[in-house]
Amino acid sequence: MSQATGSGGRNGSYQNWLAAGAFPVAVAAYSGVALAKEKAPLALPGEVVLYQYEACPFCNKVKAFLDYHDISYKVVEVNPIGKKELKWSEYKKVPVLVVDGEPLNDSTNIISLLDERIYGKDKKPVASNTEEEKWRSWVDDYFVHLLSPNIYRTPSEALEAFDYITTNGNFTAWERAYAKYSGAIAMYFVGKRLKKKHNIEDERRDLFQAADKWVDAVGGRQFMGGEKPNLADLAVFGVLRPIRNMQTGRDLMANSKIGPWYARMEAEVGESNRLSDAPHV
Repeated sequence: MSQATGSGGRNGSYQNWLAAGAFPVAVAAYSGVALAKEKAPLALPGEVVLYQYEACPFCNKVKAFLDYHDISYKVVEVNPIGKKELKWSEYKKVPVLVVDGEPLNDSTNIISLLDERIYGKDKKPVASNTEEEKWRSWVDDYFVHLLSPNIYRTPSEALEAFDYITTNGNFTAWERAYAKYSGAIAMYFVGKRLKKKHNIEDERRDLFQAADKWVDAVGGRQFMGGEKPNLADLAVFGVLRPIRNMQTGRDLMANSKIGPWYARMEAEVGESNRLSDAPHV
């Protein structure tokens, strides 16, 4: 997907950052015993640093990949207003993943490059690649756009969202105080505009139907990748993991068929491989 469509974040103002889908998340508490994580057969990266917004769905796609492959990483939380943490980079969107000193950008591109580096170019049959890429594009082009209209659906949900954003984001004290309430109000209305922009008639219904469409595509398999998740599984899981404990996530699990697949993914991906955060610059 092109940068213009925002598969890795957005340039522009603080409000544009929020409208792009940098929605709040309460990371789901991990329960149960994780299955063995996927051990990559080829070269794993050494030092990995992720420049992110904690609440960004595209950043969470990258983290799902890293967590699943047991790749440790440090995090630099970017302040969305000034983005001074990215002053060294010509590319000012997130995520930016620095792998052994090499900066990579755009979430889908980052994951594809890492996957190729780890497994090689010819790891899967053509038919498998076709299905996988179709659904990865579906996540970027359609599914992720359902999330902001849902999490900012009502004033109370918007405030719940900003309580998380301001608590976990990289804000100064005055930015935090200002953003919680003004941001919630602004994004309630932005959510309505996004709903119209993406031709969403009923945000909850469309989200539930999209989740069911995904489950139907997985079919009788454990995962779309078969016995193990593929990149499409990780993409869907990555953008959903942040909202699991939000009202939108609770409603999604209660009103769609995605719960069992999500639980299998949660166990397969396991706990975060995040190290102590890198120092802010």
